Amino acid sequence: MHRLAGYLVALAILLGSSHSPALAQEKSLTVFAAASMKNALDDISAAYTAKSGVRIVASYAASSALAKQIEQGAPADIFASADTDWMDYSIGKKTINEPTRINLLGNSLVLIAPKDSKTDKVAIGPGFDLAKLIGDGKIATADVKSVPVGKYAKASLEKLGAWTAVESKFAMTENVRAALALVARGEAVLGIVYSTDAKVEPGVKTIGTFPADSHPAIIYPVAATATAKPEAAGYLAFLRSSAAKTIFEKYGFSFLVSPTT
Repeated sequence: MHRLAGYLVALAILLGSSHSPALAQEKSLTVFAAASMKNALDDISAAYTAKSGVRIVASYAASSALAKQIEQGAPADIFASADTDWMDYSIGKKTINEPTRINLLGNSLVLIAPKDSKTDKVAIGPGFDLAKLIGDGKIATADVKSVPVGKYAKASLEKLGAWTAVESKFAMTENVRAALALVARGEAVLGIVYSTDAKVEPGVKTIGTFPADSHPAIIYPVAATATAKPEAAGYLAFLRSSAAKTIFEKYGFSFLVSPTT
């Protein structure tokens, strides 16, 4: 009898110890974020996990693709978009907890070339001859119909009077990082991406910045989804912190809110 009791105690301890790590791992959040946020958000998420013990699982893609995935029931806790349109879309679909929304970050739009390109600094303004710069090659950006960076690019080129001459020369990709990669590999002679993307890719150089007034303001809103776990509130609060601000600014984003401690 004593031997059986001892066996049961040992079994209980074994089950308890094997079960504890599983319980610890249950605290996790799934973050759907614009592809351009990857480097900064990876660093921020690592810092948050170290501080809170909550594991962050991030999925990076075009804001348009992420919004549609959330609409179709993908289990996301946080949505971070590279424009206000797709956040507004998600709010309209009731997939976002609207009171949690904050317009967190800003960015700028730049013209890039492969690092070894002979094309150097370009003054971007009304009437600038982008078609001549592209020549017989291609210019890369993300899909101008749906992906934020592509929409910003088209709006700017239309405002500057350059769109019609270059429309047929675009190589459009599924997200901004795919466009960045095309230029880095030399498969496109130029590209239009965010300044933060150009900063993290050693294979490209920035040759010009699009005037801020030539396109809608580049704003990154973040929010919890309608089905978010309670832990999402802590992560959103951390995104507004001074620690997060330092990381975002290191990668070239502008911080649009007053940081919390």
